[in-house]
Amino acid sequence: MTLTEQSFQGSPPPPSEVAKADMDNTGEKEKAAQPSMARTGVLVPKQRATGRLIMHSMAMFGREFCYAVEAAFVTPVLLSVGLPKNLYSLVWLISPILGFVLQPVVGSASDHCACTWGRRRPYILGLGIIMLVGMALYLNGDEMISAFISERDKQQTWAIVITMLGVVLFDFAADFIDGPIKAYLFDVCSHQDKEKGLHYHALFTGLGGALGYLTGAVDWGETVLGYSLTSEFQAQRRMTLKSLLKTLLSMPSHYRCLCVSHLFGWMAFLSNMLFFTDFMGQVVYQGSPYASHNSTLYHTYRRGVEVGCWGLCINAIASSAYSYLQKVLLPYIGLKGLYFIGYLLFGLGTGLIGLFPNVYSTLVLCSLFGVMSSTLYTVPFQLIAEYHKEEEDLNLQQKEQGTEHARGKGIDCAALTCMVQLAQIILGVGLGLLVSVAGSGVTVISASMVALIGCCFVAFCVRYVG
Repeated sequence: MTLTEQSFQGSPPPPSEVAKADMDNTGEKEKAAQPSMARTGVLVPKQRATGRLIMHSMAMFGREFCYAVEAAFVTPVLLSVGLPKNLYSLVWLISPILGFVLQPVVGSASDHCACTWGRRRPYILGLGIIMLVGMALYLNGDEMISAFISERDKQQTWAIVITMLGVVLFDFAADFIDGPIKAYLFDVCSHQDKEKGLHYHALFTGLGGALGYLTGAVDWGETVLGYSLTSEFQAQRRMTLKSLLKTLLSMPSHYRCLCVSHLFGWMAFLSNMLFFTDFMGQVVYQGSPYASHNSTLYHTYRRGVEVGCWGLCINAIASSAYSYLQKVLLPYIGLKGLYFIGYLLFGLGTGLIGLFPNVYSTLVLCSLFGVMSSTLYTVPFQLIAEYHKEEEDLNLQQKEQGTEHARGKGIDCAALTCMVQLAQIILGVGLGLLVSVAGSGVTVISASMVALIGCCFVAFCVRYVG
């Protein structure tokens, strides 16, 4: 008996066809939940909910909280444990040199990481732990040594060693963690969400900084914690330098120009922020960190440090507010306008502070620091995202199927973040010597001059898309 085609009518299809149909239906149901594919073969991330972007930004909140505590206290702590002036610059050189050489290693390694937990997450977690260890060491080094060593001379020597080690570890991790965080945002977000995510980064960076500086602005000695603890401070990337330079030289010229402008910005910002509380204590309040801890001069200095923390807290709040204002200004003045304004206002503000070191005017002008902070954390990375989108659009127009960038997003973010370490190296070599000779007052004037030079570079040398 031969079965005709009609004999199959009304009978169920073979199991293999049922399975295929089920798979097709399942695929249709899951299609909406999967990232789309552009004609170039590039995986396009789906749009992210606002809550997810906020959760991701909390990593920047925690980082900046710890960074704020360091910025407020590291100079006073180092001076109070008796760090010799000839070793002062060394503290600011070790970590940035390591970061400048190794930062691209972390970015490149995270680009090629095959961990099932994700490419960036292991680095973010590991560096976060190192940050906490370093912070614990530099804030508690003196007391830790006092518990084990009774001789005063040895106590001071080892307290300096442990405190410096803590500063180096913290700076190393805090600087390195920024690249993987930004690269993670670029990995998982659509182009529109990248800009939105960077604004949330700036917002929560400011909030984290404000809370961190607030811990230094409070007189903890008059609280329960202050009475139970002995001091106020306790209450708070296969690649060599040659290959790093090769990486930077292999980048298109507009990437390199962006890196240089970022260098100017961080040189100006760090020369002010790292020494600001010391500037308030020595120049504005006329105190001394080298005086006896029971003297009026030392307590006056500490009061200046506390008021300096209030200024930095104003800076952080202004940074959060300006991150929202950036979204309003962007359609009118574009990225170029935002970039230029950030450098200009910071340069003018620090210049006025240096010329007229008054307590109240200084606190008001601290709000301009926040404009620079928000600018540095958003605009350069928005430009990186624009450069990547431009390359992707070019590939789409040329119909180059499956084309990939010669560099990953991680290495690009790392190269940009490297400028933070390079800025610290330059400042460690030059500014540390100037401070030891001319005092803290030179820091704000230097910051103003570098920022105003950066204005010219941002206006004439940086390439803007569109």
